[in-house]
Amino acid sequence: MFFSQRSQQAECLDGPDRSDADIRDAYHWLGRVNRLTKFSRPFERTLVRELGEDGCRLLTVVDVGAGDGLLGRTLEPWAAARGWRWDITNCDLSPRALALNPNGRNVVGSATDLPFPHNSFDIVVASQMTHHLDSDDAVKRHFAEAYRVSRKGVLICDLHRNAVFYIGLGLTLIAMRFPAWIRHDGLVSVRRGWRVPEWERLAREAGLKNYRAWMEHGTRVLLFARKA
Repeated sequence: MFFSQRSQQAECLDGPDRSDADIRDAYHWLGRVNRLTKFSRPFERTLVRELGEDGCRLLTVVDVGAGDGLLGRTLEPWAAARGWRWDITNCDLSPRALALNPNGRNVVGSATDLPFPHNSFDIVVASQMTHHLDSDDAVKRHFAEAYRVSRKGVLICDLHRNAVFYIGLGLTLIAMRFPAWIRHDGLVSVRRGWRVPEWERLAREAGLKNYRAWMEHGTRVLLFARKA
């Protein structure tokens, strides 16, 4: 069936021939979708639920696959409005994406080989990054590396692979007049997305402890692994 297995089709943005203008435009449009879908909400809710309010008052966080750093720029003021301090470091393989966030704490690095010592951050997060990895081995390295550099836990969120979401997203992107190649990448992202049992298996094989995976609203799959 069309959605029974992950697609291996490449996204246009992942190609080496994208110009700086393409990358800037892509993150502009992606930011519109992320704000519309309240993409930061799963991180806000889940971290408070898992750590408690006292555990959220002071956190160091690394966002793996941060791109232009929008998640960090959203979460830091959200925490500050509650009297908390979240210091978020952006880590991405693309220096051109990180350059779109010149005032951030930016580190170039791979999700499968993070350039940080063990236990460097309280929390490691990743938003809609994992589907860019092609193989199960790469995903397991990503999970294991996130777990390695965290002190308290790992929270990863990505797209849920299903037909209803695929059709709904396609119609939304057309209605919002997204460029054709951005629409293409959005739909490919869903086809490269995940199911809960897949993440449960990969987390187990990666050696994570105290983890659970779940689906939200038919559009997202989340994984939280507690370390301490």
